[in-house]
Amino acid sequence: MKKKWIYPVLLIVAVALIVSGCGNSNSGKKADDDKTIRISFNPGPYSDQFKKGVAPYLENKGYKIEYTEFTDGIQPNVAVSKGEIDANVFQHSLYLESINKREKIDLIGAVQVPTPPMGLYSKKHASLDEISEGATINLPNEPVNMLRALNILKEVGWITLKDNIDPLQTSLNDITSNPHKLDFLATEPAQGPRALPDVDFAAIQGNFAVANDIKLTTALQLENMTDPFTNIVAIDSANKDAQFVKDIVEGYHSQEFQDYIKSNPIYEGYKLPSYFK
Repeated sequence: MKKKWIYPVLLIVAVALIVSGCGNSNSGKKADDDKTIRISFNPGPYSDQFKKGVAPYLENKGYKIEYTEFTDGIQPNVAVSKGEIDANVFQHSLYLESINKREKIDLIGAVQVPTPPMGLYSKKHASLDEISEGATINLPNEPVNMLRALNILKEVGWITLKDNIDPLQTSLNDITSNPHKLDFLATEPAQGPRALPDVDFAAIQGNFAVANDIKLTTALQLENMTDPFTNIVAIDSANKDAQFVKDIVEGYHSQEFQDYIKSNPIYEGYKLPSYFK
């Protein structure tokens, strides 16, 4: 005998699931009266920049700040999109664009931050003139950051590249000439400092260099960093007009933050955002 109550119950459950699903689409939205900022960092200089130069400004406005650390580039962005954290600081806008496409999320940059450039380093050679045939070069294996490394090698005259390379699709196939027959070893960006003793040269992102006590001033060549590669504070697009975002931006723009950066020798060689006076 059929139980007539089953169908209404199933209908109610289905409606509840649909409503619940719709609610999740705005899970990253933050109320303006929420005075807690949950922010994450990856290894590198951005945590200290924030804690010493921006956090005091925000705390004076009544905010409580909760910190989290990640070691990869996917989890912190997904966490922001889900509303588990409010912002992260570790990446440039082109990398964020690639993760947005990959994970089908919608994060944006709120403000640029002082960024250490990628550099070409060596433990075995004291000069770029010591390049030899078959030398091993360590590069980041992420397309966007591989393009940055390849551009450094192009600047020093070791390779030539195709025109108009898509940063999100960069590969070693974009090299058009390699007269020194360089041997490329592409690894996770964070592995660059570890690979350095075993290769002739390594192109290392600035944050990983700093995190491993490699001074930017020891690079044999630093990249000519342009705005798309300057790091940002990433937020969910749903929060672009939120008060906490406006206050974070004000904190980075503050004279206190600029004075902290300019007076600290460890930030020598950093690319400074255009709002710095």
